[in-house]
Amino acid sequence: MTVIPEFSTLTPDASAAVLARNHVGRLAFWNGKTVDIEPLGYVSDGDWLFMRSAPGTKLAVIAHHPYVAFEVDEIEGPFDWRSVVAHGTIYLLPADGAPITQKQLRQAVEAIRSAMPAAFTPADPVPERQIVYGLHIDRVDGRMAHSRPSRKPPVKKSGRIRKPRKRS
Repeated sequence: MTVIPEFSTLTPDASAAVLARNHVGRLAFWNGKTVDIEPLGYVSDGDWLFMRSAPGTKLAVIAHHPYVAFEVDEIEGPFDWRSVVAHGTIYLLPADGAPITQKQLRQAVEAIRSAMPAAFTPADPVPERQIVYGLHIDRVDGRMAHSRPSRKPPVKKSGRIRKPRKRS
């Protein structure tokens, strides 16, 4: 059976559903003369993706270049997948921030604990990841592929090679 792929754009609701179903994606950000991409855990909450990290280069770079892209994929096969890219700005959410930032931090912690209940407790499996930040989504682009059987039967080729006829 021959498979024909169909490609299409995901609706905003379908893109949001992909982001909500998953908890690992890749953050792409500008790092000097290059673009870096790193896998990390996240939680989707409305127009936000919330993440947490340990101190490091990524956070230092993002502090100067906060506009990023974040990609999430669901893959079942070469022609059966969904891919969503969210574009937006990263905001660090420190505990000693302004009242609006503290409110956003509480929302982030609650969202992160919905996916990992032990987060920020003594039983936290990654206690070094104490820096919480959020990606406020400005734009989302989603694409998908879906395979379907071809309606045409496959062309069967014989194993014989035909010789050209001689002309007289």
